[in-house]
Amino acid sequence: MVRLGVRGRLGLALLLALVACGGCVIVYIPGFGFAKEPLQEIVVEKCPKRFTFDKVLLLDLDGIITGERESAFLSLTENTVASVKEKLERAKQDPLVAAVVLRINSPGGTVTASDIIYNEILEFKKNAKKPVVACLMDVAASGGYYVACAADRIVAHPTGVTGSIGVMMELISIEGLFQKIGVSAMAIKSGDKKDMGSPFRKLSAEEQAIFQATIDSMYNRFVDVVAEGRPKLSRDQIKKLADGRIYTAPDAEKNGLVDKVGQLSEAIELAKQGANVTKAHVIMYTRPAATGQQGNIYTTKTPSSAGATNINLINVNFDEFRKRTGPVFMYLWAPGT
Repeated sequence: MVRLGVRGRLGLALLLALVACGGCVIVYIPGFGFAKEPLQEIVVEKCPKRFTFDKVLLLDLDGIITGERESAFLSLTENTVASVKEKLERAKQDPLVAAVVLRINSPGGTVTASDIIYNEILEFKKNAKKPVVACLMDVAASGGYYVACAADRIVAHPTGVTGSIGVMMELISIEGLFQKIGVSAMAIKSGDKKDMGSPFRKLSAEEQAIFQATIDSMYNRFVDVVAEGRPKLSRDQIKKLADGRIYTAPDAEKNGLVDKVGQLSEAIELAKQGANVTKAHVIMYTRPAATGQQGNIYTTKTPSSAGATNINLINVNFDEFRKRTGPVFMYLWAPGT
């Protein structure tokens, strides 16, 4: 038997009421994501040995990197770009935050969202004068690694994978299927390239070349970013590594893509060293609805939409991400999608 807490009972009651009424009612309940709650600081690891005011911010970058908020039942997930910027801004304004550890568990995402977060981190370092250390967890691939290149140091968890340096854009063609069922599609367009990438017709060789040139341009930008973040690697060395493959943490270290293989605690120590502090509390920023239990450095951020309940029946996943219309250029490792 599943036992629901207070929020769970409230959520279930709200759901049943909406079903019974059969109408469309929007109600705001704190913790259910219909309105944005202010960030709240929580201490996930207290400095045990000495009294100190210094803090290290543990900032999560989880899941698909996108500049959009995905919808779920009675909730919205956080906009990744906006969330990271908001937390960096708060850390910049807090003189007691000495450094940031960016904990990345992401296969990447859209080219633009990845690039925005990368530049937000660079701006934070420039303006706040605070070091940033990236800690790569299970998967920090493609756009996840792109973002990590903005950090001062990169630590990869021993069992994680990274790399997948490159760009992809998926197109599908249903022209053959339509022909089989006797359906045709027609586009009224101002130029012959206007519907380039349409699933209702095949790409011409010229159109494929246009897309490839765009992909190549974005790929070169990725290589530039890696070269900037990994100055010990030549551009030729990076290009040999940047064929889209993933690397285990030891292989990434061997090839110079990360500084060391280590645990999250080691990344935190590197951040403290970079800030010239020996003792510091480790903190996270979260929404009030996500602070129902005592955290630690392995706590992951709870989306503002989740609250403290489990009534969210529809999980947001890559399928939701792909519902956007039109081709999307992605720094993403997504085999089999």
